[in-house]
Amino acid sequence: MFNLDRLVRENIKKLTPYSSARDEFKGEASVFLDANENSYGSPLTKWYNRYPDPLQWEVKKKISTIKGVEAESILLGNGSDECIDLLIRAFCEPALDQVIICPPTYGMYEVYAHINNVAVKAVPLTPQFQIDLEALEDAITANTKLIFLCSPNNPTANSLAREDVELVLNNFDGLVVLDEAYINFSRQRSFVPELIEYPNLVVMQTFSKAWGLAALRLGMTFASKEIIQVLNKIKPPYNINQVTQELVLTALNNLEEVNSMIVEIVKEREQLAIDLKNLNFVLEVYPSDANFLLVKVQDARGVYNYLKEKGIVVRNRSNVILCEGCIRITIGTEAENKVLMNALKQYST
Repeated sequence: MFNLDRLVRENIKKLTPYSSARDEFKGEASVFLDANENSYGSPLTKWYNRYPDPLQWEVKKKISTIKGVEAESILLGNGSDECIDLLIRAFCEPALDQVIICPPTYGMYEVYAHINNVAVKAVPLTPQFQIDLEALEDAITANTKLIFLCSPNNPTANSLAREDVELVLNNFDGLVVLDEAYINFSRQRSFVPELIEYPNLVVMQTFSKAWGLAALRLGMTFASKEIIQVLNKIKPPYNINQVTQELVLTALNNLEEVNSMIVEIVKEREQLAIDLKNLNFVLEVYPSDANFLLVKVQDARGVYNYLKEKGIVVRNRSNVILCEGCIRITIGTEAENKVLMNALKQYST
């Protein structure tokens, strides 16, 4: 039986969160003399002298309309990385609890666990890049608080089997954190609508990939209102700046343009996969539900260094478990992909 109160660290339960000036004031006003701001404005604009909304309600309301989830079930972080850090700090007791990761996967789950002195148990995916359910069950202990799953997965680009994720959700008493950073490029459905069914589900998404806003560093976390309340309790009071909030609101009003970019990226992904398979040193191009391809080649380091000399940067993943001999290639524009292929054709000859 899932019990959120059992998961929250005792010191977090007792914590009195910082209350900002904007938290304490509700309503309309014309004179703000509460937050020790510069009332004369700034060299940039008269608007940026004021602190931003600490809970980003306008942005959350817009997201809630698009995602079909209540605004109170959304946490916005300074990138998904902040959301990962907050989850570990809220629910994992340092030097006592553990999290489980399923490599190969996104590296920051492990990094933030180590920063917070939380043990990490690695349960590698199967050779088919799916959850090893039996090994995962064996790895869970009374001190396992979080399981991080990435679907579509980075760096393998595939989606995890939906029924396997559901099985984990149904049989684990802690939090299952499903990172859906690449879901917009996938053939699979998001798990966000399943939040009502699974009280232990946390879904992370981002504006860095499909929305094309990596420079703004804005991550989204969807969970029950109770989980979000815990995270809001410990997040920095003004973690999302005003400029980011304004620009994201503009982007959210241009959904059709974002969808058009996604269609174009997927089209380029499929063409690039075909082109890469025709190269004599490419051993395998793995199926992708993301905006990148994992490609197994005869000499990953050699290909990586060759492309680097040509001014083309890809990611060498050959030192990662199950990705031996692989490079990861982000889908570029049509012109960028042509430059890449022209260079690789010269390498193959």
